[in-house]
Amino acid sequence: MKPLSEWLKPPAALLLILFSLTLVSVSALGWFGWKLLAQERLVEAQRAQERLEQDADRIVANLRGALAETGERLAAQSPEKDPDNGLLLRVGENALTAYPAGALLYYPYIAPEPEARPETFAEAEGFEYLQAQPGKALEWYQRLADSKDAAVRAGALVRLARVYRRTGQAQQALAAYQRLASISGVLVARAPADLVGRFESWSLAPAPAAADSLRADLLAGRWRLTRGQFRFYWSQLGHDQPPEDAIALSDAAARAWQESLRDPGARGQETVWIAGRPFFLLWRGAPGARAVLIARPEAILKRVFSGEDVHYAALDSEGRFLAGEKLARQHAAVRAAGENQLPWTLYVATAEAPSAAGLLARQRFLMLVLAVMVLFLIVGTYFIARAIRRESEVGRMQSDFVSAVSHEFRSPLTSIRHLSEILAMGRAPSEERRQVYYETLVKEASRLQRLVEALLNFGRMEAGARQYRFEELDAASLVERVVSEFEPQIASAGRHIELNGASGCRIEGDPEAISVALRNLVDNAIKYSPDFPTVWVEWGEEAGYVAIRVRDHGPGIADSERKAIFRKFVRGTAAATGNVKGSGVGLAMVRHIVAAHRGEIRVASEPGKGSTFTMLLPAMGRV
Repeated sequence: MKPLSEWLKPPAALLLILFSLTLVSVSALGWFGWKLLAQERLVEAQRAQERLEQDADRIVANLRGALAETGERLAAQSPEKDPDNGLLLRVGENALTAYPAGALLYYPYIAPEPEARPETFAEAEGFEYLQAQPGKALEWYQRLADSKDAAVRAGALVRLARVYRRTGQAQQALAAYQRLASISGVLVARAPADLVGRFESWSLAPAPAAADSLRADLLAGRWRLTRGQFRFYWSQLGHDQPPEDAIALSDAAARAWQESLRDPGARGQETVWIAGRPFFLLWRGAPGARAVLIARPEAILKRVFSGEDVHYAALDSEGRFLAGEKLARQHAAVRAAGENQLPWTLYVATAEAPSAAGLLARQRFLMLVLAVMVLFLIVGTYFIARAIRRESEVGRMQSDFVSAVSHEFRSPLTSIRHLSEILAMGRAPSEERRQVYYETLVKEASRLQRLVEALLNFGRMEAGARQYRFEELDAASLVERVVSEFEPQIASAGRHIELNGASGCRIEGDPEAISVALRNLVDNAIKYSPDFPTVWVEWGEEAGYVAIRVRDHGPGIADSERKAIFRKFVRGTAAATGNVKGSGVGLAMVRHIVAAHRGEIRVASEPGKGSTFTMLLPAMGRV
């Protein structure tokens, strides 16, 4: 079995344990919070049900009071001015009056109004029908049309117009009908004289305005008509249907009239359905002197529920929906019809009450506390895991760096030691060979010195202790000087560096630092493109900057690595694949130097087609 130290080997095992502990803690907090919320909801539901029952009792008492008050007003014969958002009928022995006036399109009963007796026109009608002498009939009708009796005058005018129409005298007939339209309060052929006059005038000279005016007056209840009369005139004036609500109310009045004749009781109430609409009938008084209120149930209920913060539904004795909202009955307080003198079955449910708002506030606070604790655990776990991973990554990169630097130091030290031993033991075969050894020692010592200086410079840059001495520099001269250092090294390998740039590109910077940065870029280009003989170095001005580009034809850099390669100790996959030597601090040092000069380092690369590194340094006058 593996020892515990093996199982806890960082970072994978530590991260696994950390995430497991976090998951257990978060789960425990979630379960605890869920139990608290469930208990809180249960207690609040019980309280809400108690409050709902109390609200239902109070609302039932208010509804009974409202109905009782309305009944008292009906008994006192006083609610004509305010019939409780409904229609008031006064039913007498031979009379029927509706309030407000004009609310009914037609009436179930019409009290007789003045109308001329038929024998008044018997002689004139004899000339008209029996003797076929329309001229004499017209003389009789014209004399009667000037009578002081409005009923006689109306009867004569309608007959006079009839004779004119039969004899083809349309204009005279129209004039007679217009005179008839000005007479009100009397009947002709059991219809209001003015309605007959206006209707027949329209039939002789149809005009949209006249039809609209007649329809408007019919809807305003200007005349007391029977249902048949209203239907006839309305159908003749147009093809559209009258308002269904007004029709239903008029039919409800007819139902109330029938109930008044049938029920001898002095008080009562009933819900009736007319054309699919419910109406509530409430009456007080004997059949000969009875007041009947016709109202929609929702009008009465809205007045009762106007100050209540609840939802409700009202159903009749057969379970049909009357008013309110569709409610889930299992969550409502029920008050059945017949109980507590109710005309309907009521269902009452709570709305968003203050207590519910308080529960919601407490739940939100509890959820907020739990969320903060969970968030704290998750964020803490994230940062701890991130720190562990970063430390592991830094440790790995430092290990790679030490390995790479050791290799870089070992190569020149081995050469120096080997050649020094040869020279110390006098084993050089000739003077020329000894000179070669000396030159090689100098070259390897210089290489070692550059490695040491690069590491020291990078250390100073990281610590912010590197001092820069700015002076005016010519980009072309700087590039040529740095590139010339590589000529002996690459010429022997058959490679070269191609320069291309404009003259007069001047920058202000530290010549040593800029040279170090450019040297790193050129060295990388040479190392990462061993199979291609040419490396390009270009420079020129671009939008106030001097751009120095180093381009190679190497393996390129993956998109995911283009930012990471500028961090210390980081080397791309191409370095491992091509077994390229390096310390991992070169590009990081380039970034430091360019940033210190208020510039920018950019990289453009395409895998398999090479890379281009660009240093953008402010031209003279911009620093």
